[in-house]
Amino acid sequence: MASTSAHFYRDPQTVLDDINYQFRLETDTLTDIVKVFLDEFRAGLTNYGHPMAMIPTFVTGVPDGTETGTFLALDLGGTNLRVCEVVLHGDTTFSLRQQKYKVSDTLKTGEASVLFDYLADSVDAFLTSNSETDPLPPPEHDLDAPDVLPLGLTFSFPVEQTALDCGKILTWTKGFSAKNAIGNDVVQLLQNAFNRKHMHVKCVALVNDTVGALLSRAYTSGGCMLGAIFGTGTNGAYVEDVAKITKLGNSPAAAKGGEMVVNTEWGAFNNTRTHLPSTPYDNTLDRQSINPGYQAFEKFISGMYLGEITRLVLLSLIDAAPKPILFNGKSTGALNAQWGLDTSVMSDVDTAWENAGHSASNPVPQFLGLEDAQIDEELKPKLERVREVIISRLGFSSSDVSLRDASIVKWACSLVARRAALLSGVAVATVMIQTGRATFAEFSASHPSATSTEHIKVGVDGSLIQFYPHFEAMLRESLRYLVGEEVEKRIEIGLAKDGSGVGAALCALQATKQS
Repeated sequence: MASTSAHFYRDPQTVLDDINYQFRLETDTLTDIVKVFLDEFRAGLTNYGHPMAMIPTFVTGVPDGTETGTFLALDLGGTNLRVCEVVLHGDTTFSLRQQKYKVSDTLKTGEASVLFDYLADSVDAFLTSNSETDPLPPPEHDLDAPDVLPLGLTFSFPVEQTALDCGKILTWTKGFSAKNAIGNDVVQLLQNAFNRKHMHVKCVALVNDTVGALLSRAYTSGGCMLGAIFGTGTNGAYVEDVAKITKLGNSPAAAKGGEMVVNTEWGAFNNTRTHLPSTPYDNTLDRQSINPGYQAFEKFISGMYLGEITRLVLLSLIDAAPKPILFNGKSTGALNAQWGLDTSVMSDVDTAWENAGHSASNPVPQFLGLEDAQIDEELKPKLERVREVIISRLGFSSSDVSLRDASIVKWACSLVARRAALLSGVAVATVMIQTGRATFAEFSASHPSATSTEHIKVGVDGSLIQFYPHFEAMLRESLRYLVGEEVEKRIEIGLAKDGSGVGAALCALQATKQS
């Protein structure tokens, strides 16, 4: 297989055609990937220790928008921590107040008790600052008293969760190394800090932000069966029958039956890369990443990686021989640096090109027909806009970027983004089939879903699904290929904002309903 750094060719058009072929996904390929996805789902539901972890969350229901009450959320994931107060109005609407607090390096690396005391102090400061406008109950009382404020904790570090309100810290990441924390229950560490300060707050739920996205959308839309993140990273959480989560064994949760939200961790799908459509560019990205061999699916579809894949494609065309295919062989500091091309550049390129509706067509540029004098007059203004983005975002001189270059860059960006969106649809289709709401399109006529009228509600969050031009339209195209148009039409995709904040507060709501 040729190096991603260069192509040696007789005809430059064959290079472009070959790249196009590598990134193209046929319906049969998408179907095969879903079948492997289903196998990994079932393996993860059966046994612990699989890359597709299928983590039981112990959340056994989702809100329907009629709930009322005041719930807190604490979101700890990096340099800042965030405290939120969510007031549910009972009509699918809520009010949100929030405040960020900085976590110093001293706190990150000191004693765990000091860190968690600071978290409790931050919650106390937040409640005190809001007490004038919204009087709160007296600060000292029994933790089981009705005026206790339930709190959901979003803790973005590896934990082994064994109950909704119990999870042992496995390790620290992101610059944290607080002493005497690993192996301890993070919920209890926080609750002990609240108790030391005689606060009227009880940590009732340990939350994943993807689960939070599911709960957030459920409240505002009157129900939801899947929460999905398509942004810097990717993940999904969905409502599963407890009977299918056989790894719960003889636990109380298994005996209770019903439904439970499962956090799939689908970013780790097919880490062996036996079925994902790898190109040399994907292989290079993985080899040079900080976690080679892991999070394979995420590296194909998430915003952290799409710009890097595109950068590697463009560099291979710059370095092509006997003559460069792009930019007359010139490059810039941004293109030469790993991660130097952000996915937002791709988004800007596609936005500059398409002011009209989405078109599934992204034809391969015809190299010999792209001299400036030969380009269709209707295309020139669009290519000029793309050219301006390339100059401003990648640091080229105006004289170094032709309209042909602009056409090739636009094509490459769309190629990488389209593959990501189609593969994102694979993940959604897998959940639809796993939960019995769909089957493969070729069998759909005889499946119960053919006559169903259920509105299938999906909550999504993340920069790609929100801001990348036509990402949802391309994802839906994948769904039509896989589960048929009738099911795709009934899938209602809506934004589920703030899974780590509002979603965590709603998880606290679910905890109070389950207790």
